[in-house]
Amino acid sequence: MADLELIFFILGEASTTAIVKTKKPIGFIQNEAVAKEGGTIAGDARKALEIKTVEKLVSKANYLPKEIKYKKIGNRNKEE
Repeated sequence: MADLELIFFILGEASTTAIVKTKKPIGFIQNEAVAKEGGTIAGDARKALEIKTVEKLVSKANYLPKEIKYKKIGNRNKEE
């Protein structure tokens, strides 16, 4: 991950943690909503910086090539 990608990832995690501490969600549905709120904060910040710098911050280095195939082993995926 590039430095700024990592920073925005951490911002999303930290934002979600702060929201959890204040809202105290119970159960999957409430926690899912809080996670989306934290992710939205980081996403909005990333988009704002991309507008100011006129360049994308997320690199394609994080994506697996489409030609990599996986075979299912139990509950895990393993690269062939």
